[in-house]
Amino acid sequence: MQNYFKSMKKNLSHQHKLSIAGVIVSLGIIYGDIGTSPLYVMSAIIGKQMITKELIYGGLSAVFWTITLLTTIKYVMITLQADNNGEGGIFSLFALIKRKRKKKYFIWIAILGGSMLLADGIITPPISISSAIEGLSVVYPEIQTIPIVIAIIILIFLLQQLGTSTVGKSFGPIMMLWFSMLAFWGVYYIIKNPSILVALSPHYAIKMLFNPKGFWLLGAIFLCTTGAEALYSDLGHVGKENIRISWIFVKIALILNYFGQGVWLLQHEGQLLNGQNPFFAMMPKEFLLVGIGIATLAAIIASQALISGSFSLISEAVRLNIFPKIEIKYPAVTLGQIYIPIINNFLLIGCISVVLYFKKAAAMEAAYGLAITVTMLMTTLLLREYLITKRRAPLLIWVLFLTYVVIEGAFFIANLIKFMHGGYFTLIVSSLFILIMFSRWRTVKIKQSLREYVPINDYLDQLKALSSDQSLPKFATNLVFLTTSPKESEIEYKIIYSILQKQPKRADNYWFVHVNVTKSPYTCEYKVDTISKNDVYRITFNLGFKVEEKISQFLRIVIEDMVKKGEVTINSPYHSLKENNIAGDFRFVILEEILSTENQLDFKDRLAIKINLWLKNITTTPEKWFNLDSNLVMVEKVPLLINSVNKYELLRVN
Repeated sequence: MQNYFKSMKKNLSHQHKLSIAGVIVSLGIIYGDIGTSPLYVMSAIIGKQMITKELIYGGLSAVFWTITLLTTIKYVMITLQADNNGEGGIFSLFALIKRKRKKKYFIWIAILGGSMLLADGIITPPISISSAIEGLSVVYPEIQTIPIVIAIIILIFLLQQLGTSTVGKSFGPIMMLWFSMLAFWGVYYIIKNPSILVALSPHYAIKMLFNPKGFWLLGAIFLCTTGAEALYSDLGHVGKENIRISWIFVKIALILNYFGQGVWLLQHEGQLLNGQNPFFAMMPKEFLLVGIGIATLAAIIASQALISGSFSLISEAVRLNIFPKIEIKYPAVTLGQIYIPIINNFLLIGCISVVLYFKKAAAMEAAYGLAITVTMLMTTLLLREYLITKRRAPLLIWVLFLTYVVIEGAFFIANLIKFMHGGYFTLIVSSLFILIMFSRWRTVKIKQSLREYVPINDYLDQLKALSSDQSLPKFATNLVFLTTSPKESEIEYKIIYSILQKQPKRADNYWFVHVNVTKSPYTCEYKVDTISKNDVYRITFNLGFKVEEKISQFLRIVIEDMVKKGEVTINSPYHSLKENNIAGDFRFVILEEILSTENQLDFKDRLAIKINLWLKNITTTPEKWFNLDSNLVMVEKVPLLINSVNKYELLRVN
């Protein structure tokens, strides 16, 4: 049994070593968002302004140093070090520092950052796909791109339930082709005007920023690094070494293409873009359809990566108990592939709404990026705590912290002007996620504070007596309760009440099972406490927050191992069945705690409970969550009582 869990833990863990295959795979999984940014960044910087040399040089310099300072140094070099057993992302970072730095506000930082990342991600598929498909208007001016964009988005989301293991194998080579194309056209134009490379100097970016109008261009410049947070979130797919090596190629390709677009813009100095996209305008007409096709494939891959990342983020939040337990499916045997129907449908509706509301990629650019700046700031706050736990030099920590707070703060301020141009859309969506996570977290805290735990040994004689009481009908041969008690010696009083009083439940063996979700993502361990042999047992499962809680399967394997070692007998007590070594039945009892909003609570707690009660309509049932056979499960509702608002005194009269 120990070997089973060790092998399972080994299979789940993603400690990817550096390899050519790993580098290629990382191209298809990691860089979808940041890799498709050349489709819209330069057109967003120029906007409706006249093309000038100062604007081009300043914009290119700012793009280069933004990618260098934020993506390369902060995320690739520093943040990737904060891997939680190979996993990344703001929730993994939160789980990582929570072990050593126990501060209440950390949960709010994680909730805010995760919610903003999920919300801003709703714009990523529409803006990437729209930017690619709108290139067709150069060849076919009368074409209606919106139906095509919506059709592609619907197709992407419909395919999620099938899994992406087969399609995913081609993502790496396609993205390699995409980045090679970026680099080729970049070099093609840079050769025509090598002087454009002087824009690598930070002088031009600084000069632009000190121009009052130039500072507000940071909102458009920030689009070149929006995928940096997703890069960290996808750490677990390929490992940090593969990301770091592949990033060298990706960054070179991106910078070459940006500067190639800069050369094309210089050729049109003094003009207006008038709806032209420099990315497609720099391609010869003979190659345009091929370029649009490759760009569309890259945009689809970027969307796929975003959707998978959202599923992973929600899955982590569920197991960290800051998101309701919703149905999670595993459509493929490939590790890490999950499908969450309700989130898939929510993202689909959100993406279609974005396309119908904003219509053009240029309009989406005006709303994109605001929420991500908040996520980056939250990651910076948690990263500081991580560096403290690693005992880095205090001076170094403060220099890094203040540097990135200033940089990201500037981007946040510049992005605020996007609020009235559509930024409110992502903030509304993120507020929805914040409310859901807050309600879940707060309701769990309230329930934990109201649970009453009692020593098991105080009731051991009663349990053994009940087990031997032939006057009562047998409820089950093996009766299993799920307990939240972290202590092996204690159990919730509600379980004792259910067994002894609510409906006396006679059984040969009582099993109390506790699931401890660890801060490490892939822990697979268990511990057995024999409280009374052949009467009362407790099993504690230590499962990582990325491990599916297959309690029925795990319990069966554990008990089979105990039977082999002679630690328990589970054969049916009935002679006709016992002679043939037929195992006795198992029955699970789940006690569902009910909190009433009529209790004496303050506003925020009443709000949290109301939201949590409403969300029960869309969350999965306990038996589905723990992978239990519904025919073997009985759910009992248990009220959790808080001080009542009204206390009545009853007077007896004759």
